[in-house]
Amino acid sequence: MPELIPPTGRLQSSWLAARDEWSPGAHQDGTGLRLAPETGLDSPEVFAEWVERLRQQSDRSVAVREGHVHATHWWIVEGDSYLGAIDLRHYLNAVLLDLGGHIGYSIRPSARRRGLATWALGAILIEARTLGLGRVLVTCDDDNVGSACTIERNGGVLEDVRTTDDGIKRRYWINL
Repeated sequence: MPELIPPTGRLQSSWLAARDEWSPGAHQDGTGLRLAPETGLDSPEVFAEWVERLRQQSDRSVAVREGHVHATHWWIVEGDSYLGAIDLRHYLNAVLLDLGGHIGYSIRPSARRRGLATWALGAILIEARTLGLGRVLVTCDDDNVGSACTIERNGGVLEDVRTTDDGIKRRYWINL
């Protein structure tokens, strides 16, 4: 049975195995890798520092780096197996409004096609309500049929498809 947990150093080996399933340079939305160092996540100390940065990003009393927003990160796990990640951005800046949205998620390649993203997105919509959000923006690449279905299964209504600096994006709003 999958569950959502805060990021933890305890799952470093499983996280590293999941990372190695992705092609080099692949974007893993919702993972918070933009907060990670370029190298060194194989080191338990460096990994623990990154996990702590992920956890601190939700604390609104702590300033975030310019261009970033406060966000809460969860890992999708089964037992000691890391299956993916999802994050909830507490508010939108201009970049997120155009192409990133409130929620980002990714599932490791070997765990796909099990409904994990649909389940996790549904669970995070409850968290979004708790934050006081009345609706959330969720985006995906135009050619990502699986993600578009995940969003639509959770009530996503397509607003538009637009060309961004990061490619063609489908933009959905989900009323809470």
